[in-house]
Amino acid sequence: MDAAIPFDTELGNGSGSGSTVADMADASHDATKLPRVMITGGVGEAAAALYLALFRTPAGLFVRTDYLLYSYYGVLVAVVLFGLVEAWAGLWVSHDPLRRRAVGMTVLWVSVLPLLFLAGVGGHAILK
Repeated sequence: MDAAIPFDTELGNGSGSGSTVADMADASHDATKLPRVMITGGVGEAAAALYLALFRTPAGLFVRTDYLLYSYYGVLVAVVLFGLVEAWAGLWVSHDPLRRRAVGMTVLWVSVLPLLFLAGVGGHAILK
């Protein structure tokens, strides 16, 4: 008998203990899980960007010129707005997840770019 842990248990089985990447991959296969991942991801992105904009000062390359400083805050505002749009799109997809899955998947995979920006800037802000 195989002693491996079942696949659903490894992913967290919707209990909130799974990783974000595992939730995104699981939502790409199951249209009913897609709205939950979109809403939590959008709210998380917006909250992280808002936290960085309000409570962390930019460092490194961003303080060299005013243009880079303004672009830093401009990108953070854009990430906050994109996070809110992603959460709204998750609510929209939740009304008919099987027919609106393509829009939801597109928004979900485009949201990887702001996540990478937040991870880079947020990691730098934590390590400084």
